Amino acid sequence: MSEPAGVPPGRVGERRPPAHGERTRELIVRTALRLFAERGYERTTMRAIADAAGLSVSNAYYYFRSKDHLVQEFYADIQHRHREEAAEALSRTGFVDRLRGVLHAGVTVMAPYHGFAGSFVGVAINPRSPSSPFSDASAAAREAAIGLFRDVVEGAKPAVDRQVRADLPELLWLAYLGLTLYWVHDMSYEQDRTRRLIDLATPFVGRLIRISRLPGMRPITTDLLWLVRKVRS
Repeated sequence: MSEPAGVPPGRVGERRPPAHGERTRELIVRTALRLFAERGYERTTMRAIADAAGLSVSNAYYYFRSKDHLVQEFYADIQHRHREEAAEALSRTGFVDRLRGVLHAGVTVMAPYHGFAGSFVGVAINPRSPSSPFSDASAAAREAAIGLFRDVVEGAKPAVDRQVRADLPELLWLAYLGLTLYWVHDMSYEQDRTRRLIDLATPFVGRLIRISRLPGMRPITTDLLWLVRKVRS
């Protein structure tokens, strides 16, 4: 959706010093999330968000150039709260304990949005959508998420094998995307099946990383990492 003529463009993640501006941004985001839950993402327009927030459309566009830019603000907030929720897990030493705790923290932070998370998936799965986790617009949120998994890896004791340490954070983030998709489809009480999957899968990941150290596994690990890098590039 194009922005009205003469409306100053907002920037994703931009922070304005005046408290009034911050309150307005927060009001727009809260209102949008409520309408996403009530109507779904596709049926919620910027005009509807502005009307429900008691703002003019031009005022809403001042802070967010489009609905996709508003979603980026939501992504940034989720990443910030995920890191806060994961702080206790990152104080642990064992890799499996750290990874398990960070994944559970992610589910905890996302829990209030489960009811309409599915409406995001159809948009985010489109490779041309700015809301895709792989888009340029999502770069800040993506790097924040990978950075969290980098902390999982780099703070673990005993240290993760140097051969896999550089690539592992991004691989864990990709696995987390898969877990998120599973969570979206999880209709069990409080998404308990997703929680159980985390508890079952993380020790398996830990074992895979440990055996990658074995001399007989190093050529396989090297080939696997080469393949991952080729796909990524």
